[in-house]
Amino acid sequence: AAPMAGLSWEPFSLNGMNAAWMRRKAPHKRRRAILYCHGGGYTCGQLGYARVLASKLALSTGCDVLSFEYRLAPEAPYPSAIDDALRVWDYLMYMGIGARDVIVAGDSAGGGLALALCLYAKDHGLPLPAGIITMSPWTDVSLSGASYEENYTIDPLFGNSKENMLYQCSYIGNANPKNPYLSPLFGDFEGFPPMLMQVGAYEVLLDDTRAAAKKARAEGVKVRCSVYDGMFHVFQMGLDLIPESREAWEEVAEYLRIIYRSKCNK
Repeated sequence: AAPMAGLSWEPFSLNGMNAAWMRRKAPHKRRRAILYCHGGGYTCGQLGYARVLASKLALSTGCDVLSFEYRLAPEAPYPSAIDDALRVWDYLMYMGIGARDVIVAGDSAGGGLALALCLYAKDHGLPLPAGIITMSPWTDVSLSGASYEENYTIDPLFGNSKENMLYQCSYIGNANPKNPYLSPLFGDFEGFPPMLMQVGAYEVLLDDTRAAAKKARAEGVKVRCSVYDGMFHVFQMGLDLIPESREAWEEVAEYLRIIYRSKCNK
C-alpha cells in the first residue's frame, strides 16, 4: 500500500537489516525521530505491517519514523530482537540524531521491545530517549497478570484459546521468562523518560500495561496510562475509523507536544 498523503516511504538496508524511514514531505527544521518497534509476538511482522502505524505516527507527530525488521523466532530466539533494536539505536546515534530528539515506540511485542531497549540502555550507561510510547505492550512473557484470566472470555484476539503466540512464545527459548530484557515488567524503570502507555480494557494483556505503569510511577517515572473502554489489542490500527483510535492518536500527538515543549524549556 502507498503511504498516506504527504508522506514518503524510504526503505534501505541497515547493515543487512531491512529498515525504512517514513517522513513528512515538509519536514520540521529540527530533525526528530521515532524509533518504532513492530508487534507480532516476536514471531511475525515486517515492514509491511509496520507501515500503517509508522504512517500515522509520522502524521500525528511530524517526526521521521524509523521502522526495522528484527530477526524473528523460532529461528532467532532471545536475545535476537533486542540485539537488533540496539543496532538500530546505535545507527540513529551515528547519524547524529541525539537521544533527546528520539522517541522509542512500539505496539504489542514491539512495545515490550521498546521498554527492553530502554532498560538495556539505562543499565549500560547509554543515553535514554526523550520519551516512550507503548500501545498494548507485552511486558510480561511469563503471563502473570490477573487479566490473562479476567479478560480471557472477552478478548477478541487472544481470548478463549491458548493456541496463540502469547502462550506458545518461541522467542523465550532457554531464557528465564522474567528476564527484564524479555519481560520489562520485572526491570527497574528509575530514571526513565516520560511514558505514554495505551491499552484496551478488553485485552488479556491489560495488566501488562497497568502493572508496568504502576511500577514505573513508584520508581519516579512520569507515566500516562490510558485504558480505553471496550477496546481490543492494538486498536490504534483503526486509525480514523473508530472514535477510540482517533482519540488515542490525538493523545499521542499531545504527548509529543508536551515532551518537546519541556525539552525546549531546559
